Amino acid sequence: MATRLQLRTLIFLLCAALAAAWSASSVAEVPEVTGEHWTTSSEEMKKAYLIGIANVIQVETAYYAANPPSEGQNFIPRFAKGLQGQTLDSVRESLNRWYAANPDKLKRPVIETIWFEIVVPELQKTK
Repeated sequence: MATRLQLRTLIFLLCAALAAAWSASSVAEVPEVTGEHWTTSSEEMKKAYLIGIANVIQVETAYYAANPPSEGQNFIPRFAKGLQGQTLDSVRESLNRWYAANPDKLKRPVIETIWFEIVVPELQKTK
């Protein structure tokens, strides 16, 4: 059974490998997923996107478990807190409703919509 330190080391090495692979390509080459992509994607593709975001949050949370960064140093703790109680389906449905109600904002990035329409309102409730 892997110890916590071994798990953190493995996660760190995985992240380092991903960072190295990404540094070889330009940031401009990384596509930004917008409402245009969202509204034309299948429900499975939408879930896959949300799983990717959830995985990033989980990796960051696990990596910083013993020494969490302050909210000013990293937005992940706020992102995770704002999504507490949400499921992949509830986030997907919220995004579907928001983009359907705001067809003039399809150029808005999905991650921005998650932040401002789901995370921030939830954080404001818990203050």
